[in-house]
Amino acid sequence: MTAVATAQSERVELAIGGMTCASCAARVERKLNKVGGVTATVNYATEKAQVSYPGGLSVEDLVGVVEAAGYSARLPEPEAPAEDGTLRKRLLLSAVLTVPVLALAMVPAWQVDYWQWVSLVLAAPVVTWGAWPFHRAAAVNLRHLTATMDTLISLGVVAATAWSLYALLFGMAGEIGMRHGFELVGTGMAGDNLYFEVAATVTTFILAGRYFEARSKRRAGAALRALLDLGAKDVTVLRGGDERQVPIESLHPGDVFVARPGEKIATDGVVTEGRSAVDTSMLTGEATPVEAGPGDAVTGATVNVGGRLLVRATRVGADTRLAQLARLVEAAQNGKAQAQRLADRVSAVFVPAVVFAALATLVVWLATGGSEEQAFTAAVAVLIIACPCALGLATPTALLVGTGRGAQLGIVIKGPEVLESTRRVDTVVLDKTGTVTTGRMTLVEGDGEVLRLAGAVEAASEHPIARAIVAAARERFGTLPAVTDFRSTAGLGVTGVVEGKRVSVGREAAGTSGVHVAWDGEVHGQLVVADTIKPTSAQAVAELRALGLTPVLLTGDNAGAARAIAAEAGIDEVVAEVLPEGKVDVVKRLQAEGRVVAMVGDGVNDAAALAQADLGLAMGTGTDAAIEAGDLTLVRGDLRAAADAIRLARRTLATIKGNLFWAFAYNVAALPLAASGLLNPMIAGAAMACSSAFVVSNSLRLRRFR
Repeated sequence: MTAVATAQSERVELAIGGMTCASCAARVERKLNKVGGVTATVNYATEKAQVSYPGGLSVEDLVGVVEAAGYSARLPEPEAPAEDGTLRKRLLLSAVLTVPVLALAMVPAWQVDYWQWVSLVLAAPVVTWGAWPFHRAAAVNLRHLTATMDTLISLGVVAATAWSLYALLFGMAGEIGMRHGFELVGTGMAGDNLYFEVAATVTTFILAGRYFEARSKRRAGAALRALLDLGAKDVTVLRGGDERQVPIESLHPGDVFVARPGEKIATDGVVTEGRSAVDTSMLTGEATPVEAGPGDAVTGATVNVGGRLLVRATRVGADTRLAQLARLVEAAQNGKAQAQRLADRVSAVFVPAVVFAALATLVVWLATGGSEEQAFTAAVAVLIIACPCALGLATPTALLVGTGRGAQLGIVIKGPEVLESTRRVDTVVLDKTGTVTTGRMTLVEGDGEVLRLAGAVEAASEHPIARAIVAAARERFGTLPAVTDFRSTAGLGVTGVVEGKRVSVGREAAGTSGVHVAWDGEVHGQLVVADTIKPTSAQAVAELRALGLTPVLLTGDNAGAARAIAAEAGIDEVVAEVLPEGKVDVVKRLQAEGRVVAMVGDGVNDAAALAQADLGLAMGTGTDAAIEAGDLTLVRGDLRAAADAIRLARRTLATIKGNLFWAFAYNVAALPLAASGLLNPMIAGAAMACSSAFVVSNSLRLRRFR
């Protein structure tokens, strides 16, 4: 990828490495924006920076600014490999080694001779190699005089490990037959206690949270890949009168290619020969096929469901409509506000305060005549009580329990960044086809002899409207009479002889759902085929209103059909006849009006709007592109799951905030006790464990969500 020049400035996308939390992204963004003429947006989720810069600067200059801030920057590669393999290894090894360390510390009966040295051997790889990402990030933070969650983790692990090593090497903890001492009040004897289990457990729990976060981030670019994967990989072109299959990359504007029945149309073009029905649902989300004949434009990635077409390519590669939709999704993702983790916001103040409190404790004890052992033990107690185990668990445990319960209800929450939006959403935009409606053509009007004879003729056709008529006729009459002398006229209809009558079935104009049935030269009736509302949609809309949301129906369908569906579903506000590209504009307009918008959709055409919305809810019965672009996925395909998803996400967010409050409350309340020498470091570790247990149990309450 290269920089793109404009009249005033140049633009470049940089891949940023080394970011461990949202505050890292904010720091890189601040550093870049301090450079004269530079405007930068850094997205922590995608690990990319969009940068506009004046002609006097180069990409190398921008990379230098990022590197000076302690991070890496480079031009993105076409397909970056997954980077959580090492993180997974760190987590697995740390978990395996931490379990016996924790067991030895907590079960006195297992504390055989030399158990403390076994704990050291087992914990050493965890607190060094396992916790290395936290130590490295803390060092970067220190160089730039800042603090994040990594600083808290590193301090807690180092403090617990350093005290344990001191106790082993210079105290009495290294003696054969040593057992854990325990006093409720006072700092205890130097060297009495070990905290390897504290250091190892903190490391393992935080690594688990980071691993699940990394998995979520790795899927951030999947929406774009899902969009581009819709396109054809090969194409049959006419060259010199011969048909030749070539890779899609070899197709050029002006080439004539073949689209056989059932094949994807390779790229955007104009039909030069043939007539057929084209299924555009995978791109537009609309169920009704579009008739295409000579002179009609067709779009790449749609499916030819009827006759053979010859198409002259007009746009290929990055110029196609599919590629434009992919760029819309990417732009919407990059434009999202950055989500700062609540713990990181507080830790910027909390960490320096804890370090200062520990140093102050050490100085005050020494200045008032306390022994070095008392002073050091009290200072360590301060650091251990501030150990961020509960802080690190606050988000991932609530998220894991919430998402697990959501999966049982047909809801997938993609990450903690999603939750904040659910609290503020006041408008929900609902795509019509496949979301509010079934997305399948169904007979809604017509019966009797008209349906029986029409079903008999249409049984020989593969058109989606014909299939709907045949299905209704067979359900009503069972076996249908045979048809002879069947003829099909693309775009007009079909005829055939049934029981001695020449029966004609056709539409007045392409694209309508009214089908006229005639025989013996006279029209005897009309069959109406339409996409029908899902049985649960009206209830779902009522539930969304109960959550304080204003529903808006958004569709590319005609205004009349849209208003009919909206009335049946209980929706007052309708935006109809919107092109796929226009759906993003509708969401942006609502946001410009001050609304916080949730979008529910299932088609490729919804992907960009799902990404642009403050909260994207993708129906799991839809396309991969829509699912990957959404923040929440509704696996059931039932619109009622949208209301459940928002309620669950809000409940999960409230749980996370409650966890963070109590995690801080436990630690902060005990800090004065630790500093005054009234809190044994072992009690400090127990308080830390207690706060962790509370956080986990509070998160488990989400399992009862209904």
